[in-house]
Amino acid sequence: MPILRVHIIPNAKIDKVSGEYNSAIKIKLRAPAVDGKANAALRRFLAERLSIPQSAIILEHGERSRDKVIRIDDLSEEEVLRRLLPTI
Repeated sequence: MPILRVHIIPNAKIDKVSGEYNSAIKIKLRAPAVDGKANAALRRFLAERLSIPQSAIILEHGERSRDKVIRIDDLSEEEVLRRLLPTI
């Protein structure tokens, strides 16, 4: 079960992976960082992008931060990176 570091940019024009930021995957989300909306949008986005159920995506750390640690239960680390960053 891979542990994924992500850096979130809320209030973006579109939901997308926009590369890497330090040692994290940078993800832009349309949702605002208010009342957990960005966290819910992140789970939906990752579930759709990775083709897994939202229940397989667990927010381990960073509920109120742009920098988050996510655990993915249904895929290997290589598969997660391949689906999120196709250039790797």
